[in-house]
Amino acid sequence: MVEERMGDCWSQTKDQFDNLEKHTQWGIEFVEKYTKFVKERSEIETNYAKQIRNLSKKYQPKKNSREEEESKYTFCRAFLTTLNELNDYAGQHEVIAENLTSQIITELSRYLQDLKSERKSHFHDGRKAQQHVESSWKQLESCKRRFERDCKEADRAQQYFEKMDADINVTKADVEKARQQAQMRHQMAADSKSDYSSYLQKFNQEQNDHYYTIIPNIFQKLQDMEEKRIERIGVCMKTFADVDRQVLPIVGKCLDGMTKSAESIEPKTDSKQVVESYKSGFEPPGDVEFEDYGQAMKRTASDTSLSNSKEGKERPAGKSKGKLWPFIKNKNKGSGPEDFSHLPPEQRRKKLQGKIDELNKDIQKEMDQRDALTKMKDVYVKNPQMGDPASVDPRLSEIGQNIEKLQFELQKFEGWLAEVEERMPSKSDTHRRSVLYETQNNAPVSNNCAQDRESPDGSYTEEQNSETQVKATTHPVPTSSTPEFDDEFDDEETLPTIGTCKALYPFEGHNEGTISVAEGELLYVIEEDKGDGWTRVRRNEDEEGYVPSSYVEVFLETNAKGAMTYI
Repeated sequence: MVEERMGDCWSQTKDQFDNLEKHTQWGIEFVEKYTKFVKERSEIETNYAKQIRNLSKKYQPKKNSREEEESKYTFCRAFLTTLNELNDYAGQHEVIAENLTSQIITELSRYLQDLKSERKSHFHDGRKAQQHVESSWKQLESCKRRFERDCKEADRAQQYFEKMDADINVTKADVEKARQQAQMRHQMAADSKSDYSSYLQKFNQEQNDHYYTIIPNIFQKLQDMEEKRIERIGVCMKTFADVDRQVLPIVGKCLDGMTKSAESIEPKTDSKQVVESYKSGFEPPGDVEFEDYGQAMKRTASDTSLSNSKEGKERPAGKSKGKLWPFIKNKNKGSGPEDFSHLPPEQRRKKLQGKIDELNKDIQKEMDQRDALTKMKDVYVKNPQMGDPASVDPRLSEIGQNIEKLQFELQKFEGWLAEVEERMPSKSDTHRRSVLYETQNNAPVSNNCAQDRESPDGSYTEEQNSETQVKATTHPVPTSSTPEFDDEFDDEETLPTIGTCKALYPFEGHNEGTISVAEGELLYVIEEDKGDGWTRVRRNEDEEGYVPSSYVEVFLETNAKGAMTYI
């Protein structure tokens, strides 16, 4: 019964170790699974932040593009602010990923190594204690069997001696020998009993230590290890939530910034900006007067008249119909000429003013650099050990040249701006023109009405013919100084050549009424520059048009009578 009870205890202890080993291994696997979960969450946050940043970058305004110009509208600026806030929002998700990695993944990975090592050590100690008590039990069993065997041998020896002693036929020497053998066996049994008793006490002490001290201590260590593991998992789960909670204030600020930018949108301001951006500066056309039967319609002298009619003339075949000022489309898809002459007056004025502001800033910047270098040179002159004054001269010379170039550019653009401001019509001009033509209502009407002009940049004016101008000499009328020429070439008769010209530069002539020329090309001049910066030339019978006067070198014939020019 004792042997069975002892065997059951050892079996149960071994079973407990197996169960604990399985449970603690499952706990380690759970930590690994949770670590993998956090790692995948971190990767998701990183990828999400990357995609958000790419999205914000994709819709950022490109430099030197229309989107950059659109930033003057409140809704465009609100969208830009939203993109910037979204970029900061993505940064907070990167912070989440970094904190998950540093505060959970790294810590759990290090803890897993320590946990595996500690678990292995505890189970090693448990198995070692188990093996020791099993070995002691085997030695005790061996002592017990030896004692049992010696006792049986002693009993047999005693029985043999008694049998020999009772037999009268046995010699005295045989009886003595049997007696000595019995005594020796009894002594051996006594020694075995003593050994067995001694080892039994030792085993009981070791067994008591095993079950009441060693194994409980090992189990307690395993329990502490398991509790620490569970506690660490709980801390990590709390950190998992705190990592998100820490960025919520900044995320809230990002969302508040988006909301504030949306609330800053002002529709009326944007609509006014559109008006300001596309205001042409043209005057409305004057009133159309009554036309008596088939006579030519008399018109007011407004430079911005929307009518483009001709008296008694049919347009030559193949010629495009003249377009009204507000509806002219610029065919030039490039950047346009340097003086922005392809733009309407108001827009041209704004562009020139912007260019002048940029040049002033550049000049001021260069002057600031020059002043700084001059001060540095003075310091070098006073303290030669700090540097050579001559080393600053090349840079000063370069800056002086840059300032001269910029000032030359500035004067050029200021001249163009002054020209535009002089040409822009005013309300008083419109009134004067209306009065002029009201005084001419009873005058005979010339067959030559005002020639419609459409410049290469799309500018449109009406010029009075010579006869009308003669009749209006008593009331001088200010005429538009914008580039004027006949886009349609409405003269039925071919104009005579008055000279030749050589193209100094290539001119593509994208706009209506112009003609493209190549550098060095020779052309016939049929109408010289009237002060608007354009010269009318002919390549052959079918090709003629206007080119910038500054692009050609003109050789006029002394005896030639040119086309009618308008004063």
